[in-house]
Amino acid sequence: MKFASCRKSAWLGATALAAALAVHSPALAQEEAEAESGEFLGTLTLGESKREVQTDTATPNTIIDQDEIEDRQAGTIAELIDSVPGVSLVNGSTPIGSGINIRGFGANGTYGTDQKVAVTIDGASVGSEELYRIGTQLFTDPYLYKNAEVIRGTVGSFEYGSGIIGGVVRLETIDASDLTGGEAGIAFRQTLGGATNSNGFNSSSTLAVQPTENLELLANYSWREQGNQEDGHGRTIENSEFELPSYLLKARYTQGEHSVTASYTNTETSERDKPYDSFGTTGGSFGNVDRDTTSETATLAYNYTSATNALLNLDVIYSYANQEIVQDCVEGSGPFGCFATVDADHQYETSKLTAKNTAYIETGAFTHDLRTGIEFILKERLDASSAPGGEDNRIALFVVDEIAFGGGWTFSPALRYESSEIEGVLDDGSNASYDNDALMGGASLRYAFDNGFALFGSYAHTESLPILDDLQNEVYMTQPEVGKTYEFGGSYDRIGIFTKDDSLALKANYYHTDLEDNTSYSGVESVELQGLELEGSYARRDGFYADVNANIIDAEYVALGSGAVSDWYNAPADTLRLTLGKRFARSADLSTEIVAADESKPAQYTGEKSPGYVILNLRATITPQDGLLEGTAFRFGIENAFDMNYMPALATRPAPGRNLKFTVSKAF
Repeated sequence: MKFASCRKSAWLGATALAAALAVHSPALAQEEAEAESGEFLGTLTLGESKREVQTDTATPNTIIDQDEIEDRQAGTIAELIDSVPGVSLVNGSTPIGSGINIRGFGANGTYGTDQKVAVTIDGASVGSEELYRIGTQLFTDPYLYKNAEVIRGTVGSFEYGSGIIGGVVRLETIDASDLTGGEAGIAFRQTLGGATNSNGFNSSSTLAVQPTENLELLANYSWREQGNQEDGHGRTIENSEFELPSYLLKARYTQGEHSVTASYTNTETSERDKPYDSFGTTGGSFGNVDRDTTSETATLAYNYTSATNALLNLDVIYSYANQEIVQDCVEGSGPFGCFATVDADHQYETSKLTAKNTAYIETGAFTHDLRTGIEFILKERLDASSAPGGEDNRIALFVVDEIAFGGGWTFSPALRYESSEIEGVLDDGSNASYDNDALMGGASLRYAFDNGFALFGSYAHTESLPILDDLQNEVYMTQPEVGKTYEFGGSYDRIGIFTKDDSLALKANYYHTDLEDNTSYSGVESVELQGLELEGSYARRDGFYADVNANIIDAEYVALGSGAVSDWYNAPADTLRLTLGKRFARSADLSTEIVAADESKPAQYTGEKSPGYVILNLRATITPQDGLLEGTAFRFGIENAFDMNYMPALATRPAPGRNLKFTVSKAF
């Protein structure tokens, strides 16, 4: 595969990164610094950028914290993580007919999800079973979460599942102590917001009760709605309206070294006389449906952390996820009438029991951060047309170790063994049963120099065990997909670049992935892709900051049967994202975000490319520190400020035009 087509984009990305670093940038963190001679310089007040670059690991991961979640004013989870390099969306501005794609794997214009992208909420696994033309079903509101982590690729995935080639999205819900500060008392936070493009409205009410320091109780109710949006030419984007009620209940009790945490999330949506094909790629041939969707997760977690024994840090987590779709075909809405696929109800449930322990071990010159675990997983799916039902029972064992030695070396091996037993009823009424198992794993090696530089590399092998969706296909049920990925790169993290108290963090990561024995994409034998991810942040004590990330990808696939080689239609476009901002102490944060994308890869069926684009987003957060408005936050945003008309890569409908957003929140 040739990578020459990416060189120009790589040069442009590197140039933009250098330009960003020339700009003054951020505020407010405490660090202790030493001169090169070893002389202690004292405690410095440093700036901080919008997003921290994870330079201390070989794993390519990005964490979006609660401040950034609120600052972005995202309407959907997909829209929130779109800013991560390598992540692309299928129609991310709505929860319906959307999906998440990471590094060219996951959602496409037919399915909104597959097993190569894993999503967890408080440890509960959601999605992964394919739903024909309906979307991802990840409907919960961004207000429910305090951070979102995206782990890209395979090497960091073995603790979370098998067959993960694109990556993992880990969502963690808010806690009562986030509002109470961990002290006994009652706290309440109310948020109201709106958007001009579609007359959008959102509300979030959070009550935190902490009767004692040991007991935390939290309840949140969020409501979000929008009408049909308009694109940059003022044309209506059909079927982009939605109403999204969500709520979260959470409790935690701590007694000494023991703690128990329970959480529950629920979201329900209703659509009336809407296209069955939420992606809108089939010209209305499937007709319309009345559809009610319920998405819920529940977790119960126990933790024991020994204060005297570093070998014992035990977590036992039971989780349950349920996605249920009840739909009825609207008579006369389609050219072929109402048929079984359109009139089918769907339900898939995932129950999982995980027990894992983290042990810190010192063995001479080596230290180990060792995580071992066992999982019992039950996936159940309601039998429906184009969605075979049955049960998938799995047992998995995993071992992940981080071994530090030699002053700057870290070696991180990982293994996962998983077995699967699938049983179900075929369309002809006969019973079917299949057993599969696989051993998979990988390792990374990192060396950190004393001057802030680090080099790393990794290799990972994973297998996607057959899923219930393929129960009707005997070949697929005995043919696990195989993914192989190797990566290498470097990072730099340093205080005192241009001044004694500025900070700079950079990370570059090259990846190469081969997907073999494909069973997820029609007419595809194998996929080969390679790409380059860049992340950088720079911050100054006076409040100026800059963040930049880029993804450059080159991908091909081999057609099944003919062996013809073509551009991989599911690959994202090359992108560059630059944020420049300034913080004024704790009272204000102003930023400008520039997003540039190259033309998309040829579409699967039409072979057409969407043109590249450049858009501008503006954001401001005002947080008065005293007086009547203390505890209040005002957030303003202008997305697509120049009202550009464009079609993002992989999307099946245009992006929204200019959109002014506003939220106000008050803590009591």
